[in-house]
Amino acid sequence: MNPDLIKDCVHCGFCLPTCPTYVLWGAEADSPRGRIHLMEQRVGGAPMSDAMALHFDRCLGCMACVTACPSGVRYDLLIEQTRAHVEASHPRTLKERLLRGAIFRLFPYPRRLRLMRGPLRLYQALGLRLRGTGTLSTLESLAPRLTKAPRLPASVKAVGKRRAVVGLLTGCVQSAFFPDVNAATARVLAAEGCDVVIPPNQGCCGALSVHNGRAEEAQRFATALTETFQRAGVDFVVVNAAGCGSATKEYLPNARDFAELLAELGPVAPRHPLPLTVAYHDACHLAHAQGIRAQPRALLAGIPSLVVREITDPEICCGSAGIWNVLNPEPARELGERKARNVLATGADVLVTANPGCLMQIGAFVKGGMRLAHTAQVLDASINNRPLVSVR
Repeated sequence: MNPDLIKDCVHCGFCLPTCPTYVLWGAEADSPRGRIHLMEQRVGGAPMSDAMALHFDRCLGCMACVTACPSGVRYDLLIEQTRAHVEASHPRTLKERLLRGAIFRLFPYPRRLRLMRGPLRLYQALGLRLRGTGTLSTLESLAPRLTKAPRLPASVKAVGKRRAVVGLLTGCVQSAFFPDVNAATARVLAAEGCDVVIPPNQGCCGALSVHNGRAEEAQRFATALTETFQRAGVDFVVVNAAGCGSATKEYLPNARDFAELLAELGPVAPRHPLPLTVAYHDACHLAHAQGIRAQPRALLAGIPSLVVREITDPEICCGSAGIWNVLNPEPARELGERKARNVLATGADVLVTANPGCLMQIGAFVKGGMRLAHTAQVLDASINNRPLVSVR
């Protein structure tokens, strides 16, 4: 924990109304400035008590406070450093070790996740349901409706004049549970003049690990992924998951969010009318960590007959936050229900966002037949004149 970064906080309170846990509980220790005060105490020699570790664990890492802070406090760096410190110095209970161990033996490994598709599809087809509110029932509620996964080729040629050669990061959860999003991303990139290279057997980008204090593990994933795309020889690495994008930009200088790159290139593919009303949800690690808000909205606004509506309190996280909703199911439910009410209040036909975690979290609470889709899927439907395939 960098003392100089800690000193930047003047405890003004501008962060408070944007912090999900402060909004839920109104507790100073569960606000950004409260956690910074605890960091200062720890640097000054205070012990890492169970209570102190709990307040750090409760942070979603949504970075809304970074956007709101008028003093430029790098809370993103502070919480990343603090979480690594907690993991290194604070003994966890057996239950915590088992749960976190299971999560990190599964979620950062695309192959392992893909092996779950068959059993999960069968489970969903049989209409089975778990009772209770435990970890398994939480995971069940988050799981998207699975259909037959499209096969991604190793490369897709640009339509018309080639404007760039890009590598597509397929991701872990994205490739296992939202393969249609990756397929749509590749088609849109090709239609916009990109040769798309899709390296097989990609590993994790390290986002989940670094955001949860597992620094050495994150570095291993980052090194392997860097080597993969260096061998691919691409101009840009395109990322279509907000959390992955915020992590890869730390070590891949040519990493670009999907919407960010399309905005840089400018549209060339004709758009077909898509008579829908959509509500656009800012994924936290896209809006706050990467500062990308205008680009997705501009892409959607460029589709004929499409109407884009805004969601109330967009800065408040939906409660997904990587694995936060699995580790903290009850407060995640409160945040999910809050977000779902605001989404439904727009009266839109489709919720659009750019992160698999958000799609799963909001999808678990949005009722009444509203569809959910990734930005790439909406663009694909318009550019390639295809039916819009929703993830829920």
